[in-house]
Amino acid sequence: MLPATEEPFMPPLRLVPSRIVLAAVLAAGLPRGLGAAEKAPPPAPPFPSARAADWIGPPASWESLRGRVVLLDVWTFACSNCRATMPWLKDVRQKYAAKGLALVGVHTPEMIFERERPKVEAEVKRQGLDYPHLLDNDSAYWNALGAQAWPTVYLVDRCGRLRDRHIGEVHSGEDSGRQVEARIEALLAEPAAACAAAAAETRR
Repeated sequence: MLPATEEPFMPPLRLVPSRIVLAAVLAAGLPRGLGAAEKAPPPAPPFPSARAADWIGPPASWESLRGRVVLLDVWTFACSNCRATMPWLKDVRQKYAAKGLALVGVHTPEMIFERERPKVEAEVKRQGLDYPHLLDNDSAYWNALGAQAWPTVYLVDRCGRLRDRHIGEVHSGEDSGRQVEARIEALLAEPAAACAAAAAETRR
């Protein structure tokens, strides 16, 4: 789907260089994620606190997710590419949840009718997406992430830093799924104890 023209939840993420840029970003011909040779951009701006009413499922915060690897799925319910990615999302959650992976959906609508909460709730239930979803109806979180297309998957490390993104569909058993899962496994292998050193580094 085409990007939204409009304008997050949780405290600010810090962008850091990625060791691996997912090939699908390059293949899509869209601006790529952060590469190892690139300088990290400034931290993302502070996000407004999201009210409980802005969530489907229990509200999430970066404090509550600290120590886990987080997969942020930016989607909208009328997006066929987003629906095509949902089987992989459920597979990857089942595969890695016990190892420390958490999923959070970010529902950013493109069309006016996609802002209707009951319709989003119905799709979440129909697809069995039983994890928290932020209703990003004003596209504030979309803009803070620099999102450009649906779906986009972002990976956040145990320290709360944005590390990678994949633009476009992801499928189990295909290169897209294997590439993202390899990155998830690498982030899960990083010790949470390293977060104190990372925080000290970012304060310099």
